[in-house]
Amino acid sequence: MPEMRFHIRWPDGSRDACYSPSLAIKDHLAVGQDYALDEFLALTRLALSSASERVRARYGFPCGRTEALLGRLEETARRQEPGTVHVEAFEE
Repeated sequence: MPEMRFHIRWPDGSRDACYSPSLAIKDHLAVGQDYALDEFLALTRLALSSASERVRARYGFPCGRTEALLGRLEETARRQEPGTVHVEAFEE
C-alpha cells in the first residue's frame, strides 16, 4: 500500500508535514488549493478515515498513525485564527 505525505501551511503561516497510509488524500485535497479551516478538517477527516479503512481491509486493523494525526490536526486548528489552510505539496 503506497504511503504519502502531504504538506500544508496553516493560517498563522506555520507548516506541517502530514502522513497518509494511502493515496486517498489525493481524492479529497488538491495541491495549490486553499481550504477554509473547517472545510480542511472535514476533508482531511474523510480522507484519513478512508485511508485507515484501506489499511483495515488489508491488514485487519486501522492505521493508528492516522488517528494520531487527526488529533494533532484538530488541536492545531483550535489554536488558529480563522483563515485558510494551503496544501503545498504531495510527496509519495
